[in-house]
Amino acid sequence: MKSNTTNECTNNFRQEFIAFAIQKEVLRFGEFTTKAGRLSPYFFNAGLFNDGESLMKLGEFYAAAIKNSGIEFDMLFGPAYKGITLVASIAIAFAKNGHNVPYAYNRKEAKNHGEGGVIVGSPLKGRVLIIDDVISAGTSVRESVELINKSGASACGVAIAIDRQEKGLGELSAVQEVIKTNQIPVCAIANLSDLMEYLKNQPEMAQNLHAVKSYGLKYGVD
Repeated sequence: MKSNTTNECTNNFRQEFIAFAIQKEVLRFGEFTTKAGRLSPYFFNAGLFNDGESLMKLGEFYAAAIKNSGIEFDMLFGPAYKGITLVASIAIAFAKNGHNVPYAYNRKEAKNHGEGGVIVGSPLKGRVLIIDDVISAGTSVRESVELINKSGASACGVAIAIDRQEKGLGELSAVQEVIKTNQIPVCAIANLSDLMEYLKNQPEMAQNLHAVKSYGLKYGVD
């Protein structure tokens, strides 16, 4: 299917998402050490979308971003563990708007009784859109692509919540590395540029804007 669903989110979903993430304290400002050892002025933890209402809205934001991306897909896949709740919430968001989308997720360890295997949910087939919260080293995406390919399906893209748009070990960002390595598109609900745009319109957050802008100038990519 093509992601042509309507959504309760408006066309300004990127800014709405950032405001929502800040309200829920999923997106926080301060000093946080990243996996790369950098001192970041902000931190995003999707695991803090931890109640029914938050998860429902998060699914709607993802659906809006997927729709906006134009990525065509037949089903959704969420890698364990964070991807499990994400993929279910997005499937529900599409269903609310008249598109019943199959979804699946994987177990960390294969099950040798009952239905067996590592895949739970709909069988992997056709064009599979991978769902994750962020892309750090790209390990989760790489493992998901391998699993999907082994099942005879094909990974057609990745949808994430936020793209930090910062360099990895080289000049490319983690997202750009995934695109280059796997030859698939990546869409995000929001990115670093969207965050700075939001902060520009919040005078009381001027200090955070300065810190985020400085961080982007030092580590950011185009």
